[in-house]
Amino acid sequence: MIATLKAEDQNQLQLMEREEMDDEDDLFEAIDKLINQGINAGDVKKLQDAGIYTCNGLMMFTKKHLTGIKGLSEAKVDKICEAAEKIVNYGYITGSDALLKRKSVIRITTGSQALDELLGGGIETSAITEAFGEFRSGKTQLAHTLCVSTQLPTQMHGGNGKIIYALAYTYEHQYNLLLGLAAKMSEEPFRLLIVDSVIALFRVDFTGRGELAERQQKLAQMLSRLIKIAEEFNVAVYMTNQVIADPGGGVFISDPKKPAGGHVLAHAATIRLMFRKGKGEQRVCKVFDAPNLPEAETISLISIHVVLLYLLILV
Repeated sequence: MIATLKAEDQNQLQLMEREEMDDEDDLFEAIDKLINQGINAGDVKKLQDAGIYTCNGLMMFTKKHLTGIKGLSEAKVDKICEAAEKIVNYGYITGSDALLKRKSVIRITTGSQALDELLGGGIETSAITEAFGEFRSGKTQLAHTLCVSTQLPTQMHGGNGKIIYALAYTYEHQYNLLLGLAAKMSEEPFRLLIVDSVIALFRVDFTGRGELAERQQKLAQMLSRLIKIAEEFNVAVYMTNQVIADPGGGVFISDPKKPAGGHVLAHAATIRLMFRKGKGEQRVCKVFDAPNLPEAETISLISIHVVLLYLLILV
């Protein structure tokens, strides 16, 4: 049955993908366009070496940060920023324009109808979705499913994107990997970025209360980078988070836990999902915080069979 579906729909899927790539408007302006505004090609190369590949991304950095790039003086930075402002509009826009921009948001299916309905259609782009919970609660299983579903055409509730993988060993390595993503996302279609886990390396590399302030500052910098990537390239950022004991959780809660990362992480996430174990293989997902979703929960069963089905369709 699956083989028949694959044979009949293969050509149609390829046509869908080609149509999406042809119809998709440029969501960002390449940094090379600064050359047409009178910026030296050598200075543009310095920006690219620093991980800045779009004019949209350039406008997300402070002048202090840009002058820290080797070979760029304050005068050059002022000229570069003035040129970028002529290419991209980062000022006020009308409500109609904001609504039009909102229509470019894509929702990637989770592989579970109940979970998709809870999230208003799936994991959305241009936003950060955080999933926290104890071990074996389904956070990474959902990440695996999203890796496959994001490659499906948008007509099948996918993202029509591609997937690459990297393993980080320190928080510094993790941040450097994020800096290198701009070059890849400016050249190829990506719709999803998964960070699993967002806090694990920070909890290893920083220990004790004496290093807590520095840890939170570095964590905030990495979260800021994730926010910029989500908005610059219209990708969905899905990050998993661990939980810690909450002594102040109250006497009426049998096993009080709260997400790690504190207020820094809480303010960065657009949508926060709490996962917990249900009966047997069931997992319960609750909308813990979201600006556009009601507080609700659903029972979900995301199995390896869903992932295998998607893979068979893609092959």
